[in-house]
Amino acid sequence: MKKSLLIIFLLFSISKYAIFAQNNEIYGRVTGLGGIPISDAHVGIVGMPTGTSTNEKGDYILITKMSDSATLFVTCIGYENYKASIFIRKGRGMEHNVKLKVDAKVLEAIVIEDKTLRNTTMTNISVREAEKIPSLMGDGITALVKAQPGVSSNNELSSQYNVRGGNYDENLVYVNNIEIYRPSLIRSGQQEGLPFINSDLTQNITFSSGGFSAKYGDKMSSVLDIKYKQPTKFAGSAEINLLGAKLHVEGATKNQKFNYLMGVRHKSNQYVLRQLQVKGDYKPSFTDVQLLLNWRPNNTWKFSGFGYYSRNVYKFVPTIGEVRYGSISDAYQLTIYYDGQEVTRYDNFLGSFSADYSPHANLDLRFITMAYRSIEKETFDILGEYWLGKIDSDMGSKRYGEVLAAEGVGTYLEHARNKMDAIVLNVEHIGNYKVGNSFMQWGVKYQYEDLVDYMNEWEMVDSAGFTIPHLPDRPGDVISDSLLMQHLVKVDNSLQSNRLSGFFQNTWEWEDIGIEFTLGARAQYWNVNNQFTVSPRANISYRPVNWKEDILFRFSTGLYHQPPFFKELKDLQGNVNNNVKAQEAIHFVLGTDWNFDMWQRPFKAVTEIYYKYLNNLIPYVIDNLNIRYLGNNMAQGYTTGIDFKLHGAFVPGTESWLSLSLMSTEQRIVKNYFVDGEEVLTGYMPRPTDQRFNVNIYFQDYIPGLPSWQIYLNFVFGTGLPVAAPMTRLDEGYPFRMPGYKRVDIGLSKQLIGEKTQFKEKNPLRFFKSMWISLEVFNLLNFSNVISYTWVQDVNGRIHGVPNKLTPRQINLKLAVSF
Repeated sequence: MKKSLLIIFLLFSISKYAIFAQNNEIYGRVTGLGGIPISDAHVGIVGMPTGTSTNEKGDYILITKMSDSATLFVTCIGYENYKASIFIRKGRGMEHNVKLKVDAKVLEAIVIEDKTLRNTTMTNISVREAEKIPSLMGDGITALVKAQPGVSSNNELSSQYNVRGGNYDENLVYVNNIEIYRPSLIRSGQQEGLPFINSDLTQNITFSSGGFSAKYGDKMSSVLDIKYKQPTKFAGSAEINLLGAKLHVEGATKNQKFNYLMGVRHKSNQYVLRQLQVKGDYKPSFTDVQLLLNWRPNNTWKFSGFGYYSRNVYKFVPTIGEVRYGSISDAYQLTIYYDGQEVTRYDNFLGSFSADYSPHANLDLRFITMAYRSIEKETFDILGEYWLGKIDSDMGSKRYGEVLAAEGVGTYLEHARNKMDAIVLNVEHIGNYKVGNSFMQWGVKYQYEDLVDYMNEWEMVDSAGFTIPHLPDRPGDVISDSLLMQHLVKVDNSLQSNRLSGFFQNTWEWEDIGIEFTLGARAQYWNVNNQFTVSPRANISYRPVNWKEDILFRFSTGLYHQPPFFKELKDLQGNVNNNVKAQEAIHFVLGTDWNFDMWQRPFKAVTEIYYKYLNNLIPYVIDNLNIRYLGNNMAQGYTTGIDFKLHGAFVPGTESWLSLSLMSTEQRIVKNYFVDGEEVLTGYMPRPTDQRFNVNIYFQDYIPGLPSWQIYLNFVFGTGLPVAAPMTRLDEGYPFRMPGYKRVDIGLSKQLIGEKTQFKEKNPLRFFKSMWISLEVFNLLNFSNVISYTWVQDVNGRIHGVPNKLTPRQINLKLAVSF
């Protein structure tokens, strides 16, 4: 037995030696600029089926049976591919060190920016990140905008956002120089549907949180400027996921004189809405089509036509809603049984035509005409019977966690038959001319608006039958012969108006001393309130030319008027006040922009300190997405804060960022507010959008050794917004705040087809340039976020704010291809 074991051991040792004697070892270190080690680089030999990866010190060891001449290659995300011919001697180790160069294409993709753009408050947003960032809205561009410093949003179901204390109506959005309008009747993110912007069609995105130049229109908070693609060859993409599907195609003729771009999207977030606290039959259906045609007959003229149609239908039949709220020692449960339904539909049509004339290289003239129509219908009859009960919080009790007794029982009925029909027509000319160190831009625009607004909505809440007509309780009481409504609006409004606006601005650049200065103004006249406004604006930037560090300093200031559109004219009862004047904001923005290298990769740090003086404000109340104005210029206010953003290639070949915002916005009533016939003035109080602190982290990474696997993480946190019950008077302010909004979304993607993928001639997959499959987990940590409150009264007369919560943890699976 011992001899047998000895023989087996000897045979194993000999075979082991024989095997390893045939292998050859190649080892070395992979470094980048400055000799810094590069980890997770893939090292292999052409013709070998496997390879190895470098460790955290950049070291690698490659075992091969090959000898003689071979080709060693090294690849790493964010660096140029490396190849070298080597000679492997049989039975001898070989050292081969590698120094990689940063991939110029990746570097350009991360730090590319217009020098003129950097001198302003406008910032460039990467289009390619819109395809990656996890988003419940069906399009990533809005998710990227929400991640910018100074921007906040407490609703993952909506594309709307607040910027530096402003509301949703204070944000400008342009697509190919056409101003985009948002629907007026939207109450919640469930109804909203698809955002206008289609990321598959987008070429360039720029955004400003304030201090933007005079060429951008008449809003007080921000501007988002989108430019669609100009295709040069046939291409397309398609995606399907649990929330919907989308398709886009583009192409051009051989002579490049004609090109086209088309996108179709469909979304149904029924899968998501079923997880909300109010259960029922959700039937949302959102579809849109966009088409852009360009024709350039010669080098002087270019003609473009753009068309857009969207159909958003939201049907909902609620059955039951149940929520627990309060503290550990004072907890309650509200249960509501529903009857009725809601049907909401928004149809939007937009068509535009433009002609560009460029008689020579320094002069561009553009003529644009646009027609827009929005038909919005909102119908609901919802009956709710509620039971409010106190929960047993005694952990020693046998009924711990159960509802002990009813604290309130009641019924409410909500009714609406609302319709908005809006038509907007305009013609516009914009141009620019460059001479020497001067760049002039100008524009003039005429706009006609025709709006019909019919509202018939009311709400009745009855906890003991007191809203029903009844006989007097005591002798001498007045007989009640009518229903008592908590909320009643019944109006039939129409408005036809004309607006005339224009702007002029000039930019001077002195490159030798690193200074750029822009001065301009815009003006507008509206015939409804007969107000003429002038808004001067200026921006100056300075980049020290003798500094080693690439740092730029800039300062922007200006007056921003926001004339009413239509919603601002209406008070809480729906009455229209044609004397409402434009709201005003004076911006002061001081910022720094620092480009630097860290870990041999490009980074950018941007800081802005700002102050906004607000005048002629029209106070408003907001419930979810529903903004209702008080219909008069009553208030003054201010907004001040600081924004910071650090972004760059934390992982080679990717872009990640961290943004932080501190902000305070307050207002005071200074005129036109009356209580019992007496004018009431107040001190400063927080505005409804006073979110003091906001942070966003977006991080991308690759699985080590598996560069075709990518991970995306998006983290959002914002402190709570001020809240008040509906019966609270404006001068009483906001007695408490919502809980903070917190959310973590994560995505995991695998590239199935890439540039190096090869197929046989008859394989149908050969037509695809890329194919990705992704798994997304929304609200990974299952935070319970609050969007609004339902207000009920118990038997003791106490008002309860019952939280309406947003989506819990959700999973989405999607497949995306490009061709």
